[in-house]
Amino acid sequence: MARSKTYIATPPGATIKEQLEYRGMSQREFAKRMDYSEKFISQLINGQVELTPNTAHRLEMVLGVPSAFWMNLEARYREKLLQVEDENSIEEDKQIARKFPYAQMAKFGWVEPTRSVTTKVIELRKFFEVVRLALLNEDRLAPGIAYRRQKETAESEYAFLAWAQKAKIDARGITTGKINVGKLEECIPKLRELTSMDPADFQSLLVSMMAECGIATVFLPHLEHTFLNGATFCDGSKIVLALTLRGADADKFWFSLFHELAHVINGHIGRTAGTTEEEERIADAFARDTLIPPEAYAQFAIGNKTYSTVVSFANEIGIAPGIVVGRLQKDGHLQYSQLNSLKVRYQFAG
Repeated sequence: MARSKTYIATPPGATIKEQLEYRGMSQREFAKRMDYSEKFISQLINGQVELTPNTAHRLEMVLGVPSAFWMNLEARYREKLLQVEDENSIEEDKQIARKFPYAQMAKFGWVEPTRSVTTKVIELRKFFEVVRLALLNEDRLAPGIAYRRQKETAESEYAFLAWAQKAKIDARGITTGKINVGKLEECIPKLRELTSMDPADFQSLLVSMMAECGIATVFLPHLEHTFLNGATFCDGSKIVLALTLRGADADKFWFSLFHELAHVINGHIGRTAGTTEEEERIADAFARDTLIPPEAYAQFAIGNKTYSTVVSFANEIGIAPGIVVGRLQKDGHLQYSQLNSLKVRYQFAG
């Protein structure tokens, strides 16, 4: 017998047991008459094996009760068992559902808006394509993700799962060529040239260039508590490159892009354990030095950092001035309040 708050599933074996008690027949004798082992009869009575048409026919011969009656009991038992299991799993999943930023996900149109926790569970199951949310705790279902984010919290883990799943879903609509890391490396200088363009002009070019290298590029809104800037992972025959619009400042965007591409080029993605701290440092160095050549930056950093000198330096190395400002601010050569008029805040098409 199985039960939940609402349902009770009683196996046909309970009725068989009643019949045996009425007849004063032991399970051993009954097993001999049924031409089954005692173990099987015990499992049948306890609902541990399915009552098949063959067994129903034998029951009709031995107990004189029509086989249709037994098959009906079995069908009702299996239906109730599913209801019990589903209700119990819903209760377990409710605790997990509360950990997701559901309101934000609904705001972005990822799931249907609702106040019902039960409905949230069902919506999240569909969103994650799992029969139980508990499976997300057993296996993150998104192994080998390389990502760049500022910090991690207990809340961020579930928000990150939602963000990564949305990236996976959106990437399905992007047709890509075969994964070609060599071609990606050849594209780096061309990608760097895009930094001086407006998103309205470079977004489609960026997506197209990446697709030719086997990479599906998606842009996602920021989910609270994720602290995410970007992530890369393998999904089937393509690589997914997801970039968050968190902050959406040009310097952060391009640093995150080249950081994630470094993970692809260096083979840091696709492993169950994810990336190491050393691999994250390697990706940071690649992004930093690709955007601003280290020798040129070292020389410029010791001089005067004014509006005109920053613009001149940026033009000289062929990059957006705001990226130079962001680097100077991060390295302490400028206050975070200085030269922000040179920084551009991006708006991306959905």
